[in-house]
Amino acid sequence: MSPKKFFRFLRHAPTLLGELSELKKQARASSHVLPFGKFNPYPHEKKQQSGTAKGHYFHQDLLVARRIHQRNPQQHVDIGSRVDGFVAHVAAFRPIEVLDIRPLDSKIANITFRQADLMSPPPTMLEYTDSLSCLHAIEHFGLGRYGDPIDFEGHVKGLNSLHALVRKGGTLYLSCPIGPQRIEFNAHRVFALKYLFSLFDGRFLLRNFSYVDDRGDLHEDVDLTDESINSSCGCRYGCGIFELEKI
Repeated sequence: MSPKKFFRFLRHAPTLLGELSELKKQARASSHVLPFGKFNPYPHEKKQQSGTAKGHYFHQDLLVARRIHQRNPQQHVDIGSRVDGFVAHVAAFRPIEVLDIRPLDSKIANITFRQADLMSPPPTMLEYTDSLSCLHAIEHFGLGRYGDPIDFEGHVKGLNSLHALVRKGGTLYLSCPIGPQRIEFNAHRVFALKYLFSLFDGRFLLRNFSYVDDRGDLHEDVDLTDESINSSCGCRYGCGIFELEKI
């Protein structure tokens, strides 16, 4: 038992030991045989909620998967998003093609995987899909965290690649950290909203904008103002979720 777990146990020992004694008493009177193994207490979970329905990944994964289900595109391709979150959500109801610089050894139904560096996509993939997602990934491009080459403008090259991959009139679902602009090496970049819109200008139209604030709460389909853009919606480390149409 780890020291942390041991001290938790000490705080809850009377209750736990009483419940264990009652369970063993019931076991002796039962016809079902279930031997007791090692003592492995989790006393802190008694008063916890059933889960954590907050945070960047929880909200972005559900929101974008729902939008894809509603739009039902001909094809959907994802760049670098979490396989055990967003990609799995989409694969539950439709095929999805995944491109990532990291390898994926698992074979999963409805998921087709290709390893690729999206700062320089294959020429065969230009105008490749009518629906494309890149969730909480572009902020990492060029920082070396996942074995990619160091490139200060990696996020710009990544966005250029996303623009090249999606067809005219197609949809790009993009999410990334928002707040005062900075690099937190080698974890990620954080982008000011005003800067992001300067990158989209002339290439994408904004259909919808949602964001997750610093408390982990979702604000869906937000009407942006100059003030909210200039302040990045008041976030220090929020998550902007953009639904963009390629011009």
